[in-house]
Amino acid sequence: MITLKNYINGALCAPVSGNYLDNYNPAKGEVYARVPDSGAEDVELAWEAACAAFPAWKNTAAEDKFKVLNRIAELIDIHQQKLAEAESLDQGKPVWLAKNEMTRAGQNFRFFATAAMQFGSESHAMEDKAINYTLRQPIGVVGCISPWNLPLYLFTWKIAPALAAGNCVVAKPSEFTPYTAALLAEICIEAGLPNGVLNIVHGLGGSVGQSMVEHKGIKAISFTGGTATGKRIASVAAPMFKKLSLELGGKNPNIIFADADIEKAVKTTVNSSFLNQGEICLCGSRVFIQKEIYETFKEKLLAQVALLKTGNPTDDTVRVGAIVSKPHFEKVLSYLDIARAEGAKVLCGGAAVQPEGFEGGWFIAPTILEGLPQDCRTNMEEIFGPVITIMPFETEEEVLEMANATEYGLACTLWTSDLNRAHRMAGKIESGIVWINCWLLRDLRTPFGGMKQSGVGREGGWEAMRFFTEPKNVCIAIHS
Repeated sequence: MITLKNYINGALCAPVSGNYLDNYNPAKGEVYARVPDSGAEDVELAWEAACAAFPAWKNTAAEDKFKVLNRIAELIDIHQQKLAEAESLDQGKPVWLAKNEMTRAGQNFRFFATAAMQFGSESHAMEDKAINYTLRQPIGVVGCISPWNLPLYLFTWKIAPALAAGNCVVAKPSEFTPYTAALLAEICIEAGLPNGVLNIVHGLGGSVGQSMVEHKGIKAISFTGGTATGKRIASVAAPMFKKLSLELGGKNPNIIFADADIEKAVKTTVNSSFLNQGEICLCGSRVFIQKEIYETFKEKLLAQVALLKTGNPTDDTVRVGAIVSKPHFEKVLSYLDIARAEGAKVLCGGAAVQPEGFEGGWFIAPTILEGLPQDCRTNMEEIFGPVITIMPFETEEEVLEMANATEYGLACTLWTSDLNRAHRMAGKIESGIVWINCWLLRDLRTPFGGMKQSGVGREGGWEAMRFFTEPKNVCIAIHS
């Protein structure tokens, strides 16, 4: 049995209460670790440590920030296999996929380590009257709350820019997937990150997360997770005038026109539907296929999905792992019941499966549903599992209306060989990201985030550095 610890003021420590939560291996459905059941007292200790560390970290030279943050990136790369195995054990995803995500976790720290040396002030001359310059100063102590679907990937995506901008951080990983965050603490100690600059507090959202959001000394909250939780965070943080970055849910359209490269579109659609068990906010869960190619595309898609192997996450031939937790497993299955009640035809999957040797695990077969109206619950609500719907459309105008019909607006994938249509659609789709003839092709310099109930604000590149700093205008008059 593994016992994880909090990371506060540079040391690994038990929760103040002495209480722990059970942590499950989703592939087995068995407890394998104990996680600190922290509370407000632990958050307070973390804040005090961050507060004490802030003056020195704020004034640390950019090159020195780069060195320690880049060292963290190097150590993530060195320990990639260990981290990947821990992530798989914790989250249920295949090890090969977790290894790819560890690469990205290292890249996050490396990218923002360089940003620490490049982020600068702007100046604006007012002819012969004055010169204005804008200082970008760190906020102070900030809170980072990350989800369970891409645990270390998204944890580092928040922490790295916050530190690079000169802030100190109180961070909370998901209680369902805390293992790699605990290992990151050990890496930070090895890298020589100064005590208190980063503090990691494990526990439930209703205790640790709530305490972070309510804490008067935590000046900004960066959160990735469900829309309902995001609304609760905003209701508390907004009246306190905290800076907020909320990366929330998605119900993303995947639009395939008849002139698309069908083979490439099918292959990528399998990925965009079922990668990470469909537990990625960017997955395309509503697939719209132009009527002329609907039957052909469906046949090819079903043939490819039939080849997907579900089961043992340590098997490199497995493409679909376990659902992260029993509550989420039950939620996804409940949506399959809803879909059937709404008249769905199940083309494949549609049920839990019990791979040999993993009969107690939480596995759901990749599922494709057909025959549903586009405005039903199955097509409007985020399921966040290996479940997609496919629907035919005839015209550009029709599919545009269907694609924009949900309350979400995170991402869209568009398949066409018509460049004019691609640009035209990209301008009209209500989402923060539009991929044309590709999916999940990411440049870390670009803004990341959604519209409508998919969130508030943007992450990535200078957007993240701007979020984690306060702009201050300084105006110097020029007298003749």
